[in-house]
Amino acid sequence: MFKIFRNIDKKEYRPQNRGALEIFKYIGPGLLVTVGFIDPGNWASNLAAGADFGYALLWMVTLSTIMLILLQHNVAHLGIATGLCLSEAATIHLKPFYARLLLVSGMGASISTSLAEILGGAIALNMLFKIPTKVGALLTLIFVVIMLFSNSYRVIEKWIIAFVSIIGLSFLYELSLVNVAWGEAAKGWVTPSFPEGSMLVIMSVLGAVVMPHNLFLHSEVIQSRQWNLKDDRVIKKQLKYEFLDTLTSMLIGWAINSAMIILAAATFFRTKTPVSELQQAKELLIPLLGGNASVVFAVALLFAGIASTITSGMAAGSIFAGMYKEPYDIKDNHSRLGVLISLVVAFIIILLIKNPFHGLLISQMILSIQLPITIFSQVYLTSSEKVMGKYKNKISSKYILYALGAIVTALNVGLLVSLF
Repeated sequence: MFKIFRNIDKKEYRPQNRGALEIFKYIGPGLLVTVGFIDPGNWASNLAAGADFGYALLWMVTLSTIMLILLQHNVAHLGIATGLCLSEAATIHLKPFYARLLLVSGMGASISTSLAEILGGAIALNMLFKIPTKVGALLTLIFVVIMLFSNSYRVIEKWIIAFVSIIGLSFLYELSLVNVAWGEAAKGWVTPSFPEGSMLVIMSVLGAVVMPHNLFLHSEVIQSRQWNLKDDRVIKKQLKYEFLDTLTSMLIGWAINSAMIILAAATFFRTKTPVSELQQAKELLIPLLGGNASVVFAVALLFAGIASTITSGMAAGSIFAGMYKEPYDIKDNHSRLGVLISLVVAFIIILLIKNPFHGLLISQMILSIQLPITIFSQVYLTSSEKVMGKYKNKISSKYILYALGAIVTALNVGLLVSLF
């Protein structure tokens, strides 16, 4: 479907200046990325962080969100300036070995993401209707495939915005029921700490916020807002409003992720109640906050699972189509095949795993391990004059982005050391 946006001569479609209201034309792509990091994998990681360590790991959400804003803006910059998504740009401009390494591992990360998303939807269906997890996973898979194969991007975008709104309102309701130690929370947001035994959870939180598939997805969906790649004024306007869209959307994600940790800290950590699975979290909320809170929790999880599975499938379609130097187009066989590979393989893995909650945590760790490959490839491409022309990264921006890649890599090394 994105071919339509790329191939039309859009000079006659240039946006007219309507003042402050003009920004609403650009709102949307960032929220699709936001869904990716308020997904069920985040729920598992954040509940573990709050239940086991209280407010101490809130700083990881802050750090991850800052990193996310910089990285997502950078990859959206690539899509706006070149008309290529990250996958296409890698196939065209990287040496074949490095392109294959990036894209094959990117598909692996997408499968890992889809596993968490489908499983989250299945767990929510089990919470609400007592549907067996594997049957719920199948129902989630079928619903998402129908949504992706039958709806246009614009329709999906509206659904996603509605889902994010419901999730956000759900957590506002949950927080209204608990006594939050806001002083401790404020300290946790800005004070890095590494409590004993926390490295796996820290890496899971990082992988759950800064996600490889979202970098691929953002560079693709941002092109639904393009008008004319040859007009510098249009490109500069897009970059301006894209940053506002990205910043606003990421801050919404930061607030929701923080709310998850705070809720767990104010309930489970305060009562010294360990949480080993999402179903258990729902049941434990009943005596602490009442039955309504547990139902709201499950409903929000269901919307998070469905919405994030949709975006994960779209990202996989973009990655796979990019291997053939093609944009994402759900009517094209390569895009469809990419979507199905990610979702169906993830579903098969779900049928085989024994501990769903642990599977969610491990899936987020896998994303963290793949993330440096995507970040370094992205920064290389966006710093190249051959790829970006005059819109390449400034020297300062390039080194800041490389530093982010180095931080992620160092944290991965710390994770591996902690495992042994």
